[in-house]
Amino acid sequence: MEILAFGVTADEKPLLERAFAGQHEVRCLDVFLDEDTAPIAAGYEIVSSSVNADLSGRVLNTLAAGGTKMITQRSTGFNNIDLDVARRLGMTVGRVSYYSPHSVAEFAWTLAMAVNRKITRASNRTRDFDFRLNGLMGRDFHGRTAGVLGTGKIGEAFARIARGFGMDLLGWDIARNPACLELGMKYVDKEELFARADLISLHVPLLEATRHIVDATALKAMRDDVILVNSSRGGLIDTEALVAELRAGRFTGVGLDVYEAEAGVFFLDKSLEPVEDDTLARLVTFPHVLVTSHQAYYTADAVGQIIEATVRNVADYLAGRRSENTLVPS
Repeated sequence: MEILAFGVTADEKPLLERAFAGQHEVRCLDVFLDEDTAPIAAGYEIVSSSVNADLSGRVLNTLAAGGTKMITQRSTGFNNIDLDVARRLGMTVGRVSYYSPHSVAEFAWTLAMAVNRKITRASNRTRDFDFRLNGLMGRDFHGRTAGVLGTGKIGEAFARIARGFGMDLLGWDIARNPACLELGMKYVDKEELFARADLISLHVPLLEATRHIVDATALKAMRDDVILVNSSRGGLIDTEALVAELRAGRFTGVGLDVYEAEAGVFFLDKSLEPVEDDTLARLVTFPHVLVTSHQAYYTADAVGQIIEATVRNVADYLAGRRSENTLVPS
């Protein structure tokens, strides 16, 4: 059987082909799955999508009409998939329920360290042989307070690194993680976390209940010198409200690996095109804001685990099995 994989990066392609070798053929496309590209999947029973795919009802109907019966998404998040429509169409939908939490947690810390110590500004200066220190002063994380919004596997990994820095820990989640409690984390309501933390990192999934969990009210409650990091989902932050606070001169630094309107922009080369998103254009002009292209998960370890799970999802579908990755069974 030949599987069609959308949104495959150059780094990912040989790993996918190697993982399926001897079992199935895999056709890798670098275009993302959306309304325009869905017709390409006609004749493919199994389709693999990437994190920024559009799997709305219209796309799913196009896929089903072309003969697609199974979708396996190469990501943990699935807020982009209309599961009700998939269920009505009788399609099987799988995802990756687990991959290395360290990949995302370590990258969140990379963003925090970079904005704290002005690494981007320093690097740009030294390229021009400007070695002055003016404007590059950071601060110790040791002895300060880290607020972790979402204390699942990734939040726990982030908290462990924070403890390594000698930070106090505040946490918020719908359930307490015993491992985080053992680290000395104090669970508080999110309003207290926003008000007290020197560093805030977001590690909750994007659901209706968490969309814009960091809204204008939350942002105003934060310390003027806070560092805010989001490596989870862009929709957790009200970006317009964030820009308003940044324009007011607040926050030591903001590190964003995700953006709520990233679909159609992230993972693509837009360097020769006019900028259509005024909010994103404004964000990247702030010297204390660092925006990266949804790459927190992008390590050989994590991508390898994602691909292994994708191979298992295909095998389970063909064998009529369910697993922890199954979102919609056949």
